[in-house]
Amino acid sequence: MDTFVVAALVCGAAVLVDWLLGEPRRWHPLVGFGRWASLLEQRLNDQPSFPTQSLLRGLLATLVAVMPAVVLAILLQFLLEGWLWLLTQVAVVWLAISLRGLAEHGRAVSTALASGDGARARLAVGQIVSRDAAALTDEGVAAAASESMLENGADAVFSSLFWYLVAGLPGLVLHRLVNTLDAMWGYRTPRYLYFGRCAAMLDDAMNWAPARLTALTYALLGNTRLALQCWREQSKAWDSPNAGPVMAAGAGALGVTLGGPAPYAVGIKQRPVLGSGPGASAQTVEGAISLVQRGVMLWLLVLLAAAASLNVFWLGGIG
Repeated sequence: MDTFVVAALVCGAAVLVDWLLGEPRRWHPLVGFGRWASLLEQRLNDQPSFPTQSLLRGLLATLVAVMPAVVLAILLQFLLEGWLWLLTQVAVVWLAISLRGLAEHGRAVSTALASGDGARARLAVGQIVSRDAAALTDEGVAAAASESMLENGADAVFSSLFWYLVAGLPGLVLHRLVNTLDAMWGYRTPRYLYFGRCAAMLDDAMNWAPARLTALTYALLGNTRLALQCWREQSKAWDSPNAGPVMAAGAGALGVTLGGPAPYAVGIKQRPVLGSGPGASAQTVEGAISLVQRGVMLWLLVLLAAAASLNVFWLGGIG
């Protein structure tokens, strides 16, 4: 069977398993990796006086953190075959995407907002964003959750599918682990400014193409004209080169206003406004979840159609 056909089937099967089971509640590999990364950071990041030393230590920590898993993924390609190799790929893609888990976190916020339980909504949104949840208005809670759905949909779901299709299991594993390191070390604080720069830059590089494909996906499935306009006019003002296109296009596709000033532990962070239209609400969070889910279905349909076409072409060539 053609490699691309197998990859398309693996993606479809992984999404189905995710829909049926969700993410593991215990013994998730990324949780274990997070502990390993924390241990490395504590041992290697002693904040030396010279930025170059901190950069080199961060590079070393990144390599030591991710390379064992990447090498294992490469070895599995040669050691496993047949159904065992196919099932292994499905399992790893399933563990990487967490589509159902993303929706569950978002709906915990939207359900609480819809029922008028602001305290529960703030508690729920505090589990998925780093903002000062207690200082958020109901609209701010809805905006924070919507932004999280759009951005994490790009980082965890679409980028994972992209890298699996482009570089197989090793590419998927590398991307998912680097993205996790960026979430842990990619802060512009004195502790992580230099130490986490390698992980942050690698994450930016790996997410550049899938972020723009995600932004295009959001645009196609919503208010296309407004989404493309917001992407073109607003994304460059955002501090992240990849989150900007994703969130601007997503806000435009939903026809709402996101971004703007937001409270954090260190104070109010002034952020550009994204999108156009009314402020966020519980319906906006649901809309963002739907946008990610429908986007995945669109990707799978395109993959399966392409795989079917290639298979027909291949069979025709044999005939």
